[in-house]
Amino acid sequence: MSEKSKKSAAQIQEELLAKAIENTVALNPLVGVSTDDIKSAVKKTAKQAAAQPSKVLRYSKRFGRRVADILKGTDEYDDAIKDRRFSDPSWEENVIYRKLKQAYFAWDESLDELVDDLDLDGLDLRRAKFVKEVLTTSMSPTNFLLGNPKALRKVVETKGNSLIKGLKNYVNDLQHNHGMPSQVDKSKFRVGVNLATTEGSVVYRNEQLELIQYRPRTSKVYRRPLLIVPPQINKFYIYDLTPEKSFFRFCLEQGFQVFVISWRNPVAENRDWGLDEYVTAASQAIGVILDITRSKDLNVVGACAGGITSSILSSYLKETGRNVVNSLSLSVCMLSMKSKDTEMSVFTSPSSLQAARIRSREKGVLEGPELSRVFNWMRPNDLVWNYHVNNYLMGEAPPAFDILFWNSDSTNLPAQLHCDFLDLFEHNLLEEGEMEVLDTTINLRTLDCDKYVTAGLSDHITPWKVCYQTTQFVGGNIKFVLSSSGHIQSLVNPPGNTRARYYCNEELPESPDIWLEHAEQLEGSWWTDWSEWLKERSGERKTAPRNLGNRNYPTMEAAPGTYVYS
Repeated sequence: MSEKSKKSAAQIQEELLAKAIENTVALNPLVGVSTDDIKSAVKKTAKQAAAQPSKVLRYSKRFGRRVADILKGTDEYDDAIKDRRFSDPSWEENVIYRKLKQAYFAWDESLDELVDDLDLDGLDLRRAKFVKEVLTTSMSPTNFLLGNPKALRKVVETKGNSLIKGLKNYVNDLQHNHGMPSQVDKSKFRVGVNLATTEGSVVYRNEQLELIQYRPRTSKVYRRPLLIVPPQINKFYIYDLTPEKSFFRFCLEQGFQVFVISWRNPVAENRDWGLDEYVTAASQAIGVILDITRSKDLNVVGACAGGITSSILSSYLKETGRNVVNSLSLSVCMLSMKSKDTEMSVFTSPSSLQAARIRSREKGVLEGPELSRVFNWMRPNDLVWNYHVNNYLMGEAPPAFDILFWNSDSTNLPAQLHCDFLDLFEHNLLEEGEMEVLDTTINLRTLDCDKYVTAGLSDHITPWKVCYQTTQFVGGNIKFVLSSSGHIQSLVNPPGNTRARYYCNEELPESPDIWLEHAEQLEGSWWTDWSEWLKERSGERKTAPRNLGNRNYPTMEAAPGTYVYS
């Protein structure tokens, strides 16, 4: 293979990674959209179009005239949007391919105009635009061998081997990936072998969780321990990928005593586990941590759904007389939730949310793999057809990347917990102070421990302006920090990345735009800023314990434990 070809393959892999990292379903369990919802949206849009045949005919004729102009060369579509799918030189140099590209853009534009003219509004209009996007991206000529000059060249260069490899990839995905193109080469990773390798031991286990204590990496540690609460929809080792990316190792090297919850992957029999059960399980884990460390209180970290759980847990403990959470750190976490603020708002009508509740109760769980498949179709060009072209037409293996492997290692949500999250999402119960857990009203306004809140500037899963609203209704002294990256890279943000930036502003005005306008941009990772903030809230230092656990809670399995494999 030539150096030019190698560079091209590397660029393709880099593009796939960049898209996939920030388009993961990870940490986003708030809406249980199913493939039935997508099919229903397609049928409803088709029915609405069929009910207005005169408009369909008008735009069909207009499209026909545009194609005729393109074929005659009188309409070049020079202003067509630059699209990486058509970056191969053949799309400009070859007259047939050039006109095919122009016709495709003319069709896309005609459908846009038709949808805008169908007399739809609100939810119906958003769904029609979604259906149109799925249709046009699916029918891009680059998705077909004859319409993809780069793939055709590779067939010639490899004497047909790329087609054979592509067929093998397709058959493998049919058998092992529900017919969806794989986003990651899973063969390169093993949890506990080259992922989640930080040294520690399980020190407590109940039905919902395992509690892992990690071995100190400094001779002295801060007296106040740190508990990390991951989201329930994905496994905890997003915080412990490779040693270079491990948040756990970073915390240990700062001298913190680190404990983490590893949630059990529920099955249908666990359908009744809701926030009551998860808060009970986590509060039991906190009791174990305080017993082992002989500390009166602790600091807590939570991300996305784990941040929601942490906030509810902290408020519950305070309201019931156990004021043991000294500080709370929340990352990419929406406590003020309104359906219109999310990318999945197209499927968040009251009826669709109720349908999601019913499906979860019938199955017993919200299935993680199903949620992943649906989420991929929310961004079909980035998360479906990119991989279709790479894996099948080009015959390339998908990237071998740790974050993508973790994202594919999804878990289920028990039906009751899913319904509890949907209630939060639909009725904004946390901000309104109307939520009850274990017969206790959760009031985040009276939760006055110090808080460190982070969000991602380009995060589309938990938009940063929604995350910012936490500063306006949650009690206590709050510091808000905005990472310059997206959802996942705001979490996996180790020091040393020369491109990392974050914004700080000690003032917390009502408007997030005003906050950003007056914020200071700083170089580096927010991890370092957070660790200095947390050190001030972690007490004195003491000699690091030689052994993990204690007499009451002896060590069990080595990290990453057993629940991570379920």
